[in-house]
Amino acid sequence: MTGLAEALKRRLAALWGSEVDIHGLRRLSGGASRETWAFLARTADGAQWRLVLRRDPPGEGRPESMAREAAVLEAAREVPVPRLVDHGLDPSVLGSPYLLTEHVEGETLPRRLLRDEEFAEVRGRLAAELGRVLARIHRMPLVPGLPAEDPLERLVTAYDALNEPLPALEIALHWLRAHRPAPAGDTVVHGDFRNGNLMVRPDGLAAVLDWELVHRGDPMEDLGWLCVKAWRFGSALPVGGFGTREELFAGYAQVAGRAPDPEAVHWWEVYGTATWAVLCRSQAERHLSGQTRSVELAAVGRRVCEPEHDLLLLLDAPAPRVPEHSPAAPASDLHGHPSAVELVTAVAEFLRTELLPATEGHLNFHTRVAANVLSIVERELTLGADQERRHAERLAALGVANQAELAAALRQGRLAPDDPAVLAAVRAGVTDRLLVANPRYLSAPS
Repeated sequence: MTGLAEALKRRLAALWGSEVDIHGLRRLSGGASRETWAFLARTADGAQWRLVLRRDPPGEGRPESMAREAAVLEAAREVPVPRLVDHGLDPSVLGSPYLLTEHVEGETLPRRLLRDEEFAEVRGRLAAELGRVLARIHRMPLVPGLPAEDPLERLVTAYDALNEPLPALEIALHWLRAHRPAPAGDTVVHGDFRNGNLMVRPDGLAAVLDWELVHRGDPMEDLGWLCVKAWRFGSALPVGGFGTREELFAGYAQVAGRAPDPEAVHWWEVYGTATWAVLCRSQAERHLSGQTRSVELAAVGRRVCEPEHDLLLLLDAPAPRVPEHSPAAPASDLHGHPSAVELVTAVAEFLRTELLPATEGHLNFHTRVAANVLSIVERELTLGADQERRHAERLAALGVANQAELAAALRQGRLAPDDPAVLAAVRAGVTDRLLVANPRYLSAPS
C-alpha cells in the first residue's frame, strides 16, 4: 500500500504541478476483476479531492479495455458518471493500467439499497429512472474501437474454453439459438448495468459505474442483464430488486420514444443468466490456474449452480424437488474427534465470531467469504456421498457415464433438451449442487 501511495503522489504532482499528500488510502471490497481504491489527495495549498482509483491487478493489465472505459467516460454527456481525472496504460506509473475519477457520494451496496429505510422512497421510482438512463446510454455516440462480436458466439467460445460442460447450459444454448430475436439496434452497450454498479442517493441515481465491458451491440442486452436474478439479492422484484419490468420499459420509452419488446428482453435475460454461469466459472479458473489466487474467486466457482437453477426456471423446466437424504455413514474411528466436519465447523465459527468483528474493508469481506466457503465444505462432507450415489443412478438411466457425456449428448442431438427424463435428471443435479453451495437459494423468489 505504501508503494501505491507514493506512486499516486508522484503521478498527481506531475498532473497538477504541486506537491500532493495521499491520506486514507484503502482498498474497497468487491470487484473480482479490478482493484478499487479510495483516498484523499491534498495539494500544498490545502485544496483536497476525494478520488477513486480503479486499476487492473498488477501483472494482469488489459490496456485496451481500460482505454475504452476512459473514452466512454469522457463521451458520456447525458449519463451520470464519475468525472475522469486521469487515466494511463503504462504499468510503470501505478503498477498497471488505471483510471482515476472523482469520488461520487452515494451507496452501491445492493443489500443496503434494497433494505435500508434511507432508500425506501427512491426504490419505488428507481426502475423507471434506470430505464431512462439506459435509453440515454443507447443514444450515446459510438466511441471508436468498441468491440462488436456476435453475442452467442462470444458466449459459446467462453463456455467451451472452460472445458467443463454443463447440461443446463447446453439446454439454454439450444433455446437461445431457436428463439433469437432480431436486433433492436446497434448502439453503445454498457455491458454490466446492474445493481452493484450503480451509485444511488436517496434522491435518485448518482452515477453509472464500471464500464469495463462496454461494447457495441443490441441495446436490449443491457435491459436483460439488469433483470437477471443474480442482481435482485433476494428481492422478488425483477429489475435489480427495485421494481417491475413494466416500470423499466415505461421509463425507457419516455426517452427512446418506443417501448422495448418484452420477448426480446426475456431472450436477453436468459442469455445474461447463461453468461453469469460462465462468468462465475471463469472467475474460479483465474484462481485454479494460479493466475490470481483468491478465496473470493474460488468461492464464485461454486455459484455456477445458481444461474443453472435460474435458467431452468426461465425455461419452464420441472420445479426443484428437495430429496430426502439417507443417514450419513458412521465416521471412521481412525482419526477420532473432532471429525473433519467438526473441524471445518469450528474454523467457520472462529472466522464469523472472532475475526469478522475485528476486521473491516477488504479483509472483512474476504473473511466472510472464507467462512461461507467452509460452510460449503461442511455440507459437501455431510451430503456428498448420498448425492454421488443418486447422481450415478441418474446418469446410468440416461446411458451416459458422467456430466460431460450428458452435455455432449445434448449438444450433438443424441439426447433431446426437452425430453422430460433429461430435464428431470438435469434439474436434480442442479438441485443437489445448490443444497451444498447455497441451499437458501432454492427458496429465493423467482
